[in-house]
Amino acid sequence: MKEHSLSLNANEYLPLRDVVFTTLRQAIITGEFAPGERLMEVSLAKQLGVSRTPVREAIRKLELEGLVIMVPRKGAQVAHITEKSLRDVVEVRMVLEEYAVSLACERISTEGCQELTRLHQEFIQAVDKGDVLDIAEKDEHFHDAIFRATDNDRLISIINNLREQFYRYRLEYVKDIQQWSTLVTEHLALLNAIRQDRQEEARAIMKTHLTNQLDEVIARIHDKDTEIH
Repeated sequence: MKEHSLSLNANEYLPLRDVVFTTLRQAIITGEFAPGERLMEVSLAKQLGVSRTPVREAIRKLELEGLVIMVPRKGAQVAHITEKSLRDVVEVRMVLEEYAVSLACERISTEGCQELTRLHQEFIQAVDKGDVLDIAEKDEHFHDAIFRATDNDRLISIINNLREQFYRYRLEYVKDIQQWSTLVTEHLALLNAIRQDRQEEARAIMKTHLTNQLDEVIARIHDKDTEIH
């Protein structure tokens, strides 16, 4: 296993196993660990300065989240992004976000509209800089503002529980520079529909927004499979 620039995201309120879990999960989601890469307990424990026990526990939790798979005679390795796993995540996200944007149209406040406008501008600035991680983060912030505008704590909680799984695919999508202008256009269309309480239009835009991401990442998965074979 190659050396990685890992450091614990220390939090005095969390058990060590949870800190290790959060650190490894972030490394997988951002691509620090590549799909298919083996996760060696001894090496990870050494890099993080901890014993093997919290690393082992973290890997088990990552397996439950679908970010890690156990391979016979090889051990733990980072899960590849498959068409099935992608569809599962996006289908759930589509249901939640279409409903969320409909509620946002109905309930968003003046301050919420101002915040969404500001976050749209910050997304454009991230695109102009060309920083992929910043683009993914600002895209997430824009969608988070839509969720908050629903004023539905249960809906927000469900979406937050799926945040990490969403983020991995969001990051994969924004790696393609050709998609950036499409994202800007779709965000602006969403912003305008929400401002004017056009619920059906907003739902349709959100569906297209997420379908475009699904189709693009699936095409990329197929391209990689073709290269392998």
